[in-house]
Amino acid sequence: MAIKLRNEYGPVLHMPTLKENFKEKCPQNASDSYGHKQYPANQGQEVEYLVTGTHPYPPGPGVALTADTKIQRMPSESAAQSLAVALPSSQTRVDANRSAPTGGEYRHPGASDRSQPAGMTSAVMEAGNAKNSALMAKKAPTMPKPQWHPPWKLYRVISGHLGWVRCIAVEPGNQWFVTGSADRTIKIWDLASGKLKLSLTGHISTVRGVIVSTRSPYLFSCGEDKQVKCWDLEYNKVIRHYHGHLSAVYGLDLHPTIDVLVTCSRDSTARIWDVRTKASVHTLSGHTNAVATVRCQAAEPQIITGSHDTTIRLWDLVAGKTRVTLTNHKKSVRAVVLHPRHYTFASGSPDNIKQWKFPDGSFIQNLSGHNAIINTLTVNSDGVLVSGADNGTMHLWDWRTGYNFQRVHAAVQPGSLDSESGIFACAFDQSESRLLTAEADKTIKVYKEDDTATEETHPVSWKPEIIKRKRF
Repeated sequence: MAIKLRNEYGPVLHMPTLKENFKEKCPQNASDSYGHKQYPANQGQEVEYLVTGTHPYPPGPGVALTADTKIQRMPSESAAQSLAVALPSSQTRVDANRSAPTGGEYRHPGASDRSQPAGMTSAVMEAGNAKNSALMAKKAPTMPKPQWHPPWKLYRVISGHLGWVRCIAVEPGNQWFVTGSADRTIKIWDLASGKLKLSLTGHISTVRGVIVSTRSPYLFSCGEDKQVKCWDLEYNKVIRHYHGHLSAVYGLDLHPTIDVLVTCSRDSTARIWDVRTKASVHTLSGHTNAVATVRCQAAEPQIITGSHDTTIRLWDLVAGKTRVTLTNHKKSVRAVVLHPRHYTFASGSPDNIKQWKFPDGSFIQNLSGHNAIINTLTVNSDGVLVSGADNGTMHLWDWRTGYNFQRVHAAVQPGSLDSESGIFACAFDQSESRLLTAEADKTIKVYKEDDTATEETHPVSWKPEIIKRKRF
């Protein structure tokens, strides 16, 4: 053992140290803890600093600092803090705030602090972190105060369908709206009075999607009969069929700037169609279960799909391939909505509602609390997000903060079972002053803002919740 100590520590015993204060602490003929004789520093020799301990310098007993590793004379505050966290607590008191070591702080390379067991070292480091928490403490971020929105109230119930109302769309002129139902009909209603204007028949199964074109007098519909139809509203008849899906077609959307129609189906694909030629431009394959919803926009990515396989895919329209696959949801995604002003979108699933940022689908935040199967989402320019669920509940959220400011559960209409309480689709009209819902009790309900409500009568019950961050 003595030979090993002499071989390992003998060479460094002759390394120079600071002369000041060293004689007082270590007499000339004193021995160290290993029994080796100590030697005084040479008078005229240039002083070099000795570093003990571990991080961030090379390991080994008493390594002399080189030009590359010398400690800065005036370390920055952040550097001092990071050094304080890295060093053991006994070192922290000495080393965290110093500009350079002095002779009084010299420690022999064989001192006990350096040779602590690993478990003890980690415990000491945790203690050091606790002691230095004052240095590291920062103000915890809080959830910003949500914008106040007036509550919405039910003011009209429209009846006429003989089956579940599965889809709804408002025409660009804001004069009428269209609904599709499980009774296999498409009905057009006057928006102001709620009176039935027209019924269209042609589907042989439930109508699952309707949309009115902003570029031509066309209405598009799809259903569980695998059919996609284009209706000419000047003649009120079908002028085109788009054949290709192998199973029920669950949704559709029109591209805002080019004559392209996108449909999604239970056959796990979405298809892009040329509106005029009826040609299938692309088949978007990649989902492993039914594709429940599809949305288009003019910016990249131009197509977004949500599926029962729990994923959301952002697609390259030109290549017909997936750009990004978002796998954060744990349950099926039945609804996707794009914000009309911001470059963001939201997706709805039984686990929660999630907000994302384009173009790469960066996650923004969760909107938790609507614990049901969410069938539909819609949002207006004021940042009111509406989610409708299978159990008939409707939640209204502040888009920016995710604050749930209202919950609605309208009673089912007479003649319907209580179990027929479900919202399958919802949409704002073009003025965003009315909210329409398509429901399982065979009705369309129309909501509007409560004009008598104020911030005093309906205050925001909000508390600045501290966002908890993971501590390392």
